[in-house]
Amino acid sequence: MAAEPDDALPTAQDCRKQSALMEAEKAAEYMRRRQAADAEKKELLDRLARPSGVSDEERMKRATAIIKRAVSNGLTEVEVGRFSNKLFTDGGRAINQQERGWEDTLTGLPKELYQFWKTYLQPRGYRVKFQIADAGRHQHNPGLELTAEGKRDVAMAKHKRTDETKNGKMKRKLYEKELRKLQVQLCHLQEWVKTKGLKIVIVFEGRDAAGKGGTIKALTERVSPRVFRVVALPAPSDREKTQLYIQRYVERFPAAGEIIIFDRSWYNRAGVERVMGFVDEHRYNRFLELCPQVEKHVVDNGITLIKIWLEASMEEQDKRFAARIDDPLRQWKLSPMDIESYARWYDYSRARDRMLKSTDSRHAPWYIVRSDDKRRGRLNCISHILNTIPYKKIRRPKVKLPKRSAKGAYDDQATLKGRRFVRELY
Repeated sequence: MAAEPDDALPTAQDCRKQSALMEAEKAAEYMRRRQAADAEKKELLDRLARPSGVSDEERMKRATAIIKRAVSNGLTEVEVGRFSNKLFTDGGRAINQQERGWEDTLTGLPKELYQFWKTYLQPRGYRVKFQIADAGRHQHNPGLELTAEGKRDVAMAKHKRTDETKNGKMKRKLYEKELRKLQVQLCHLQEWVKTKGLKIVIVFEGRDAAGKGGTIKALTERVSPRVFRVVALPAPSDREKTQLYIQRYVERFPAAGEIIIFDRSWYNRAGVERVMGFVDEHRYNRFLELCPQVEKHVVDNGITLIKIWLEASMEEQDKRFAARIDDPLRQWKLSPMDIESYARWYDYSRARDRMLKSTDSRHAPWYIVRSDDKRRGRLNCISHILNTIPYKKIRRPKVKLPKRSAKGAYDDQATLKGRRFVRELY
């Protein structure tokens, strides 16, 4: 008896129909979710905008609950509504944002709402906004508004789908746009550091191919090398090996008006020296014990110390090492030490964990930056540095070029005839 034939394979037309059906279902589900979210937002805002027939205290409690609910549902901007000016006046006089500053006005809020703002909303980029609707009646319209950093985060989130490559990483166009904004702020920071005579040390650490060099380049390419000084020390000489371990690093510490960037630092002892066996157990443990104390002295003497660890995954390191092997522009980055360290991934992980546990202090904390996406990692790192160092834009006098003097004028190009010029191949 002959066996029954297997079910026939679906045709290309069947596959297309099935694919179209799935896409239609996805689109319908997306629209349902969007309509539900819009309805939720409208309900929240309508509840806040309803005319009051209750006490100020009850309205503030209601606003607190609605804000919590709105934030938990992913809303980035929520109008709190209009409240009695009693909450925002000082001796019967309306508080002016320019007079006292927006944070001071929060002292007039009920403790519950203030604590919620301070502990939950402020770290997420919100600030309280006060607008005087009618100066004669002293009516205020307080609300929640994103700070510059928060607005940038929202903008990045909106661009996430349209400005990502197929592997989920940031596209160059958006990266360069955001990088330019941050580099403008770095120029403002540079002028502030020079004017105020600040002394700043930024330490970059991480595995090989974690992106330290690219991040430092993005950080320094638009600022003065006399202010932003990069230090990348080679292996210690025979003389330096007889010095105090940290001595050759302290020699490069900043004077007033300087920012020193260490591309690897004294933490070599906790990383490569530990993993590769260049330091014995006693000196290694002694370093981890004394390092927080030394950094405390550094900070107490007026130096701002920022420590950043760039964290790349094993898969991303594999890709970057493979690229270094094949790309002649990157082969110089691949040293014998890098090859040896590549095989010791988990040894480096244990060394990293021990280092962070022993040296992550209140006066000199470690901050970790995910760097699988190099572009996002660089932007996040620069943004963190700008947020860590308080600064203001220095107003510079407008420059007006003087007229060139015509005294002693002559044909200064004729005198170059017969000189050696570089051959113009381009």
